[in-house]
Amino acid sequence: MIQRHSSLRFLIAVVTICLSSSLTDREAAAQSSLITDISSHLISVTSDFTGTELLLFGAIELDAEDVGPGNGDVLVIVRGPEKEVVVRRKDRVAGIWINLEAVEFQRVPSFYALASNRPVEEIAPPDVLQRLRIGPDRLRFQSDKLGEVSAPFEEALVRQKTRERLYSDQDAAVYFLGNKLFRTTIAIPANVPVGDYIAEFYLFKDGELLSASSSPLFIKKSGLGRTIYEFAHDYPALYGIAAIIVALIAGWLASAVFRKE
Repeated sequence: MIQRHSSLRFLIAVVTICLSSSLTDREAAAQSSLITDISSHLISVTSDFTGTELLLFGAIELDAEDVGPGNGDVLVIVRGPEKEVVVRRKDRVAGIWINLEAVEFQRVPSFYALASNRPVEEIAPPDVLQRLRIGPDRLRFQSDKLGEVSAPFEEALVRQKTRERLYSDQDAAVYFLGNKLFRTTIAIPANVPVGDYIAEFYLFKDGELLSASSSPLFIKKSGLGRTIYEFAHDYPALYGIAAIIVALIAGWLASAVFRKE
């Protein structure tokens, strides 16, 4: 669920944005632009974390000549962190399933979510969407194979991420509050990877990109989970030894209990 202070922060931000937009309109700003923010720049993942929702909101700062209905379209993207991923293709050989071929992809977003006020295909032309990598099917990962070879593996990677709820394409909608204010919520699943994220906002009008902005987002482990996570990454050998010792002690305790019974 959205944190309790999110609604209050949203209301404060709306008031601030409205005042800023009014001053800008009176001063006749030179270009349309975006004023944006998110409900929280830090999401703490604890041992009982079951997912949450991230509130993203903002306002369109308009020229006097642009004021009126249909002021533009807004796209919101949350992505990150980027990692290397190896995708393998299995096939049956002599009755046994084995890995026959593998493709390594670089700079693969561990999480990608897209929200828009209407279908992106109606907002911008395909070449613009492709250039900005808007939509999971347009991410185009870097790989160690030629495009024709890696394409099926890339499609399989996107399908797997979608099944894990780590990739979503326009599952959330951007809602306008009047002609300027907008908001949307992005679902953050329980299995979200920790790391550095970025929230991107795009303003389009008549298929043309008018403005863009971004906000940082950090998803970090906290509490005992964070301590164990950092220890495992900083001292993998010691973590492995400790895990074996804990498993041996747990097994010994279990056998002792059953012997008494």
